[in-house]
Amino acid sequence: MGMCQCKKERKNSLDESTNNEVSLGPMKLKQKTMSILLVFAKEDAQSDGFWWAADKIGYKCYIAHNPETAMENYLDKHPDVVIIDHRNSKHFDAEALCRSLRATESSEHTVIVAVTKRYALDKEEPSFLPSITAGFNKRIVESPNISMCMNELLTLEYGEVQSRLKLSACKAVFSALDNVSDAVEISSEDHEVQYVNHAFERLTGYSSEEVLGKNSSEIVKNDRNRPDLNDTINSQLKKGKYWDGIYHTRRKSGEILPSHCHICPVLGQGGKISHVISIKNSTTDTSHILKESTEFNLVNGGLHGVPRRKESIARIHSMTIEAPITKVINIINAAQESSPITVVQALDKVLEILRTSELYSPYFAQQNMKDNDPMTSDLVSGLVSQNVKRSLTPSYLSDVNSNSSGKQGHHSHLHIPSPVTSSLSQVPDHIQEILDKDYTWEFNVIELEKVTNKRPLLYLGLKTLTRFGICDFFQVEESVIANWLKLVEGRYHSTNTYHNSTHAADVMHASAYFLERERNKAVFDQMDEMACLIAAIVHDLDHPGRTNAFLVNEKNQLAILYNDQAVLENHHSALAFQLTWKDDSVNIFKNLETDDYKILRQNIIDMVLATEMKQHFQHLNKFINSINKGCLKMDETSSMSGNGSPDSTMMLNQLSAPENKTFIKRILIKCADVANPCRPLDVCKEWGKRIAEEYFLQTDEEKARGLPVVMPVFDRKSIRIPKSQLSFIDVFINEMFESFDGKVTITITFAELSFFFFFKYLV
Repeated sequence: MGMCQCKKERKNSLDESTNNEVSLGPMKLKQKTMSILLVFAKEDAQSDGFWWAADKIGYKCYIAHNPETAMENYLDKHPDVVIIDHRNSKHFDAEALCRSLRATESSEHTVIVAVTKRYALDKEEPSFLPSITAGFNKRIVESPNISMCMNELLTLEYGEVQSRLKLSACKAVFSALDNVSDAVEISSEDHEVQYVNHAFERLTGYSSEEVLGKNSSEIVKNDRNRPDLNDTINSQLKKGKYWDGIYHTRRKSGEILPSHCHICPVLGQGGKISHVISIKNSTTDTSHILKESTEFNLVNGGLHGVPRRKESIARIHSMTIEAPITKVINIINAAQESSPITVVQALDKVLEILRTSELYSPYFAQQNMKDNDPMTSDLVSGLVSQNVKRSLTPSYLSDVNSNSSGKQGHHSHLHIPSPVTSSLSQVPDHIQEILDKDYTWEFNVIELEKVTNKRPLLYLGLKTLTRFGICDFFQVEESVIANWLKLVEGRYHSTNTYHNSTHAADVMHASAYFLERERNKAVFDQMDEMACLIAAIVHDLDHPGRTNAFLVNEKNQLAILYNDQAVLENHHSALAFQLTWKDDSVNIFKNLETDDYKILRQNIIDMVLATEMKQHFQHLNKFINSINKGCLKMDETSSMSGNGSPDSTMMLNQLSAPENKTFIKRILIKCADVANPCRPLDVCKEWGKRIAEEYFLQTDEEKARGLPVVMPVFDRKSIRIPKSQLSFIDVFINEMFESFDGKVTITITFAELSFFFFFKYLV
């Protein structure tokens, strides 16, 4: 059977039209034929009992003999039920397998069952609590009797599996509530808030976290409502009737808004009230509400038929200082006042998008998940999980950078090379021979690592920085640069397989290569070049070989220090400046003027923070929209006016705008940071092996310490690296390199990756 050791799917003895119709209130759900995955190291009477029971009922059934095959079948078949042999741990750890399954995104609606030993009546049975903690939903005491197995499977279908189908449908209901325009609140019979939708948050100004568990009447309490209004509403609800009328809502800001309100009870067990539903229409025109309140069933538009009139944020929020996004929203709201309903609805969707906190971050469920590959999804979500918000205001950088545009000397567009110094001339010949190729993209930093005894950053850094005129720029001796490089390289962890000084040297080399492109040379001045190279050198300083999510999960001191926000990136940049300012012998900044230092420091910090993968799509989309599309629009404008290509000075001026230079520098270091797939094949393979090993070590530690597994795909036992690596390239690499530097191409193919990783890890 090959590696998968999986039985072929049997033709079921019953027709698959045995699908059941399940009711969830007014919803009619279709329960498809149940599918089962059996995980037994060896087929025995028990596994055969479940197999033949499934066959007789008409369920789809698969069998796997080890955790690797089980994970592969689970991700491929998405069974409703997984039955794992938990009778002994000789062949595999059932609880560890269960945790691995639960770590996948699709496990929420899967029922995982353990088959346990049958103990004698006089023998005390061990607690099943650890297994429940590991993720098991139920246990079945071993019995090979086919009738017993059939009854157990039927119980699962009409119990756990059917319940999870209903829970899945509840998600659709809540998704619908989150997307309606009326404010919806669900509270208990004691008016304790249990749910509010997005419209409620917009209407009241409170987030859901601020109101959940609070008394609903206290949240919006104000003196505009009649003193006896709440008593009247409660009286109606106790009779099992709904209440309709005008209700004044107090916003978080203190402002009081009138709205048409529909409150109704939900009856539960014994005919008692279990929940109270409140639906408010977010209109501000009181006369309009009063006029229509008796005719609400005649007009469409709201959740319960009340016509709605979009509030104007320009009226509601009278701001002295408006942000650009606020101005845009106010203009759209004003345009809605006199627009047809179809335009109003379209602009509603625009406003909903504009009000999101991460305008440039895609939804990964719909974005670039090629072939719906769960492993790719695991990898991508692992890299961008625990999304945190960082705001480095472009306008601030613009102000800082603009100070440099009018200065001469260090900030002009001149590139001042430094002469070859004595220390460089004393580099051993075998090292110099490799360094002589540093101008080319094919430069092999791995070779340099070997001949320098894992000190490539010192040699390559000194040569590269000298080439870009660092001594003249900083007005320091070459010995200070060398001392600084030694200090920095010493704080990289040589025990890391990937995030070490060789990676820093590689990123610096790629950055230097990009800086010497004609367009970048025309846009950047020497200050920009120094910022790019220094940021590349320190961008992973003191990296522990673990991801941000890992540090947050283990409550690491760095995560606590930086409030879980871009933990590593903040640490890299902060430590770089702390080390540099400790001693004059390494302080490359000591002779810079204060204003120059501030500009350089801000640029370095911004670039290092840009390497955080969670912000990848924000930076890329800003670059595409501000740089590429801006140049394309200028080109089209020139063509339409009959002037041909746009004036080069005009294009250069646009690219040299401080905010645009910031976007370019962020993408430059991001491309340099993940340039491995674009390197020559042997170098690309070596980096692929190293990053995989570092992620394996993290997964091993997470499992050993009982921490959440950030990237389940990087499990030595269930690895499928090639497809995930190629999908990672599709998601993160292709578009970014095409947008930034189309001349650098991806060198590795799926076949090559498959061959390499197969023989490295599977044989």
